[in-house]
Amino acid sequence: ACALGRTPPPPRAAVRCPAAGACFSAHIANVSYAEARGACDQRRGSLAWVSGEPELRLLLGLLAKAAMPAPALFWVGLKRNASACTHEEQPLRGFSWEGIEDGTAPQEVPAALGRWLQEPLQSCLIARCAGLHLAADPGDGPSWGWKE
Repeated sequence: ACALGRTPPPPRAAVRCPAAGACFSAHIANVSYAEARGACDQRRGSLAWVSGEPELRLLLGLLAKAAMPAPALFWVGLKRNASACTHEEQPLRGFSWEGIEDGTAPQEVPAALGRWLQEPLQSCLIARCAGLHLAADPGDGPSWGWKE
């Protein structure tokens, strides 16, 4: 998922834009975190980040519409640098959002958004990335969680 500025969407991409802020687009490809970040850079955007539940709902709806059969893992801009440690008490567990060029990405999220499908590795020595795991849920819509 890329968070794109308000420019015309790339051809054949699923796009959703909130009333204010950046647009989100979904691009389906089997690529690494670095390749996904590069693809978003080429589209003059960045890997997606969310600052609250309204943005998360928008992103989940977009990904559910664009996704192939669940489960699926989407790269978002969630990364823990090698010098950062895992913090079990924090919603992002020591991960932070890679921001767009003007540094507007939030560095924390509300506790309600700290949903991990599996706790990240305990480490202070290696850089790690996390994605948004999406699975079909016949109940209240898509089930989701962060996955290292």
